Amino acid sequence: MEHQPYRLAEEFDRFLGDPDDPGEVFSHARCVELDDKEEFPADICRRFQEWGLPEQYVPVEYGGRLRDYEQVLQLVRAVARRDLTCAIGHGKTYLGGVCVWVAGSAEQGARLGAEIMAGVPVSLGLTERAHGSDLLAGDVRTDDKAADTEGHWLVSGEKWLINNATRGSVLALLTRTRPDGGPRGFSVLLVDKRELDEDTYRHLPKIRTHGIRGADISGIAFDGARVPRGALVGAEGAGLEIVLKALQLTRTMCAALSLGAADHGLRLGLDFAEERELYGRRLIDLPQARQVLAGAAADVLLHEAVALVAARAVQTQTAELGVTSAVTKYLLPTGTDQVLADLTGLLGARAFLKGVYAGGRFQKVARDHRIVGLFDGNTLVNLNSLVNQFRSLARGFRRGTGDTAGADAACDLTAPLPPLDPARLTLVTRHGSGVMAGLAASVDEITRRAEQNPVIGPVAAAARRLLDVTTAVHAEMEEYQGVLTEVPPAAFEVARRYTLCWAGAACLGLWTHSTDHFGDDPGTGELWRDGRWLHTALDRLLVRLGEPAAAGEETYEELLGALRAARSSGRLFSLLPQRLPERQPVRTGAAAVESERTSC
Repeated sequence: MEHQPYRLAEEFDRFLGDPDDPGEVFSHARCVELDDKEEFPADICRRFQEWGLPEQYVPVEYGGRLRDYEQVLQLVRAVARRDLTCAIGHGKTYLGGVCVWVAGSAEQGARLGAEIMAGVPVSLGLTERAHGSDLLAGDVRTDDKAADTEGHWLVSGEKWLINNATRGSVLALLTRTRPDGGPRGFSVLLVDKRELDEDTYRHLPKIRTHGIRGADISGIAFDGARVPRGALVGAEGAGLEIVLKALQLTRTMCAALSLGAADHGLRLGLDFAEERELYGRRLIDLPQARQVLAGAAADVLLHEAVALVAARAVQTQTAELGVTSAVTKYLLPTGTDQVLADLTGLLGARAFLKGVYAGGRFQKVARDHRIVGLFDGNTLVNLNSLVNQFRSLARGFRRGTGDTAGADAACDLTAPLPPLDPARLTLVTRHGSGVMAGLAASVDEITRRAEQNPVIGPVAAAARRLLDVTTAVHAEMEEYQGVLTEVPPAAFEVARRYTLCWAGAACLGLWTHSTDHFGDDPGTGELWRDGRWLHTALDRLLVRLGEPAAAGEETYEELLGALRAARSSGRLFSLLPQRLPERQPVRTGAAAVESERTSC
């Protein structure tokens, strides 16, 4: 069955051409070259403009094409699968505009939307050199006591480690508008640098980074810059709330970066194992290598399932996005870092070398991805956000409350998505998690199916075990539900376990609501039938929760066969069908025979 977000991503990918062809603008060779030079991928970004990618960053009500966040997820994933520098450098424009989408006026939205669709880079100025993630300590401020403030804000101070601070023409700036600060002491100003006096601002030098070397990670300093009063986004003093709500959207969309990085790394690992010979045998034939690849494949599908539910929940469960985004932003970057670390062991020295295997692309994707867990709130920030919501989450799970209808719609990939209503964004989820509240029903459904199809009996058994662990985790959460400051390390560990349980509930919901629609697909149906991908996903989660394994070697061998079949037939290894534009690897000898066998 064709699924529109994947179909559009396939169309976009085909437009960009074969990344293995060095003659293409957006080729692997070109990305490695730009990385070596630490040069921004301006020519590649122009290709995005030609296709119309910036239009996907602008909501339809402001003249763009953004009506489906699952679609944005797959488009950015397609870019990240080729190169994270390009995805982060270009996608920053969405991050820069999202404060306006959340709280701006219709006039601001229309004006900014037109700028973005015209290719104007936009940035978001949050962090400062001395304060990092502590937004309440920000020193960039307005001076209302100056003589010429009538009709203008006078902005002074420095923002640092800002993506596109130099290249961006427009900057959404979190600014202290009350001298004493506090939760209501900050505002968001939409600053157009083209309208400022040149002697009132300056760009700070580009920071040399370990990964995403070509991205414009720099800063900007203001010295009495005159910003029109009409640049205020939302209400004065509402800046912190606006930013925190906006970050719920961007943290969820960061899943695309991790998905793309994992796609790239897994493919490199598989190709290496298919061709590399050790001890007279191909690496793919060695049990340890097969185990690493199958485990990485299971994690890739697990992360994809979580990302699909989360992206759809932006529109179907908007009021619970404070939980969904924190879980997603913690789980996928940390999980993908682990996938890449596992594959590093498979590649050995070639995972670190440049110009030896695949142009050194593996070391690049591993370097580049490490930053994903840091921006838009690092892992500890997201876990702390969950700890702060333990009271409502534990109470909601005990009572079975939460937006279960929204969760069902997020898990049913055929259900239409309602328009996003930013007014429904909240800083704290009040009634619990609908995804968690629906876990028991998903377990009942898969148990019922197992009675009709004994093959999925082990999957149903794993689901029941997950429900038991989830109940225990919520009991642990009640011990820390009053903690707001001085959070003990044990509470962070409980929050980590919560993210795993949420992921399991999302996977179960996705499978029970969507398997009947996608189980017959000739490309990916085998992953859905008999709960194959779900079985390995639950196994990975249960083991990380400290439970015994729920799937045996045979199940992982079947998943490895599906991975190899996808590679040999030119498909993305994913839950839903998508063909890739790159040419297939040429197998020789035993590798060719085995590739043919696994694709049958």
